[in-house]
Amino acid sequence: MENEQNAPPKGQESPLDLLANACKILALTGLVIITLVQAWQVFARYILNDSPGWTEPVAVFFMGMTVMMAAAVGVREGTHFSFSNILDSMPAGLQALVRRLLLVLTLGVALLLAYWGLNLALDNWDVSMAGAPIPAGIRYVPFAVGASIMALFAAERLFAPMKN
Repeated sequence: MENEQNAPPKGQESPLDLLANACKILALTGLVIITLVQAWQVFARYILNDSPGWTEPVAVFFMGMTVMMAAAVGVREGTHFSFSNILDSMPAGLQALVRRLLLVLTLGVALLLAYWGLNLALDNWDVSMAGAPIPAGIRYVPFAVGASIMALFAAERLFAPMKN
């Protein structure tokens, strides 16, 4: 697997290793929070007969955070945007070229996501979110941050020497 070939030696964690670990922790924390919020929503709706309005925006925010953090880690580990079945059937020389092209494409898509996520966050910051007294733009912050991290990880892999 490519991600094992480019992995740093054990015991030598770089700042990007720490960032990837933080992304994993955020993604897992987001899953737990989504589960708890949705459980409260069901309990409040069917047991208390009082459905809170804040549960949907909170769950949507943490879903975006979870997805973007996990996607960034997937880019770093070579499992997201990897097309491994197609690549494995190619000759080794062509594999290396296609892997580089995929990383360039991933970097470009991540930069666009970061740009539009930031624009959407800023454009919607003055609007109140329905159901919760928080800015509507906050739901786009995970996309801007997560896509920026994804771009960083794609650039790291793009400029790292590839081993075949």
